[in-house]
Amino acid sequence: MQILVIGSGGREHALAWKLAQSPKVAKVWVAPGSAGISEVAECVEITASDIRLLADFAEQKRMDLTVVGPEGPLTLGIVDEFERRGLRIFGPRKDAALIEGSKVFAKSFMKKYRIPTGFFQSFDRAEEAKQYIQEIGVPLVVKADGLAAGKGAIVCFELPEALDAVKKIMEDRLFGDAGERIIIEEYLEGEEVSFHALADGDVVLPLASSQDHKRVFNDDQGPNTGGMGAYSPARAITEPIHQQIMERIMIPTIRGMAAEGRPYKGVLYAGLMIRAGEIKVIEFNARFGDPETQSLLLRMKSDLVPLLEAVVDVRLRDQTIDWRPDASVCVVMASKGYPGPYDQGALISGLEEAAAEPGIMIFHAGTSRTKGQILTGGGRVLGVTGLGRDIQGAIATTYRAVKKIHWEGAHYRTDIGVRALAKTS
Repeated sequence: MQILVIGSGGREHALAWKLAQSPKVAKVWVAPGSAGISEVAECVEITASDIRLLADFAEQKRMDLTVVGPEGPLTLGIVDEFERRGLRIFGPRKDAALIEGSKVFAKSFMKKYRIPTGFFQSFDRAEEAKQYIQEIGVPLVVKADGLAAGKGAIVCFELPEALDAVKKIMEDRLFGDAGERIIIEEYLEGEEVSFHALADGDVVLPLASSQDHKRVFNDDQGPNTGGMGAYSPARAITEPIHQQIMERIMIPTIRGMAAEGRPYKGVLYAGLMIRAGEIKVIEFNARFGDPETQSLLLRMKSDLVPLLEAVVDVRLRDQTIDWRPDASVCVVMASKGYPGPYDQGALISGLEEAAAEPGIMIFHAGTSRTKGQILTGGGRVLGVTGLGRDIQGAIATTYRAVKKIHWEGAHYRTDIGVRALAKTS
């Protein structure tokens, strides 16, 4: 088989790395890829949003399967275009990807199908949104309706902060056109976890549990990011909680999407808040999480290719997934300034020494190569991911490798996975 992966981040590096291990695969291509991805696949300079050019390339190279990493191409309709040409592709169609593409659609869908979530109200006029905030008070969350690279949610604990969030999103257009409409929703307290499942429009097959760390600084301080680290399994998801998530959230969502005439095929990723055994959906994503994918795929024993093919061919019912008993931890190393404006072009040292550590895989999220040297090329630069017999062991393995990598202004959280240790003790 020849497989094309769309994207250039750490998630896509992990997907390409895992797919290349399959005995069914002769070659993996990635568009546009990165310096790190070029070590496991052939990169082609086509941007992830250039749907027609990507489809032309897949036709020309006779790709047996295309796997879409980021949400952008999905909401633009890449699956629809590929399917129209008779090309096999993994991911939801445009009308189903709206579950991530529009927060208003997702919240309204959850309300209709009684999927547990917080209260919400949507607005397309800033003054009305500000008046609503004055009425209900804080804490609350102000979100851009559209895609904002994981940064479109502003948690507000003070009234001026909430009013300013509306101004930034709707008037200053902090997130561009994604902020034409906003949603103001309940601030949910508890422990946040990530839950991924494959779906073929009918059957739902859960992946292992994981937990992301959204805030940029230790102890969940600072602004939201695309994700500063993750670990798997998530200790907060016990067997009863897992069953509740499947029965009250994942299965009803797939059935609801089918009832809406939007059959969902791909991976459905739910961001969940758990408090005192009660589970609520924060939001849905229409693709693999980043950096959760890095920690999940390091633990996956099964061949990923048959699983993705089963989704495309609507025969997921026959599939099972085997997981390593080990735990995994992914620590994101970021550029100076991230998640705001960040520096690029810094020389990275220590990669070979870090990669030589047992149980370590380094996934490149934003790097470039110049004259044989690896430079920073994004906000999130590396996802250093390690295995251990338990969470404590995985944390030790991963941070041992992290400390060997250096560039000017590099920063990362030092508490990834610590919540799991507290739960264990």
